[in-house]
Amino acid sequence: MPTTDLTGRTVLAIVTDYGVEQDELVVPLEHLRERGAVVTVASTSTDPVQTLVGDKDPGRTVPVDVVLDDVDPAGFDLLLVPGGTLNADSLRLEQAASRIVRAFTGSGRPVAAICHGPWALVEAGVVAGKSLTSYASLQTDVRNAGAAAWRDEEVVVDDAEGWRLITSRDPGDLDAFLGAVDEALAG
Repeated sequence: MPTTDLTGRTVLAIVTDYGVEQDELVVPLEHLRERGAVVTVASTSTDPVQTLVGDKDPGRTVPVDVVLDDVDPAGFDLLLVPGGTLNADSLRLEQAASRIVRAFTGSGRPVAAICHGPWALVEAGVVAGKSLTSYASLQTDVRNAGAAAWRDEEVVVDDAEGWRLITSRDPGDLDAFLGAVDEALAG
């Protein structure tokens, strides 16, 4: 299978400095950078992001490029929202994260969220009318936020409401998730 060239494409990943599920951040970063995309990691502080494996075991640390409060979302082609229960629960309380999410959706640019990442979209008030997936425990939150449907599928891509939403359930879905992200960036 040919590799998608993403040279010149820009991706913003938003996280907190603790609790991101390692593979939901590290695998997309490496995948996108290997294909030529410029990926910026924005976090709640300049401290390196401490990832976790399975929400409990320490994983790799990831350097931070910019704090959430200083992000200008206009310069990016796609927003990446990794999960991890602790990360996602804290991220949804960050006003800057909601501002960034709304800037992407309001301008019609794609958002890719995996596992618990859709909590940030629920908090930003942007899932109404969308079909999506997530970690199973979020389905009630997603439905209560007005989503058209929550689906138990490895990847759900929805172009309703004038912007593309790419969602997956967990790290086991990363191949399908990243294939949809590549398609959104290349298209």
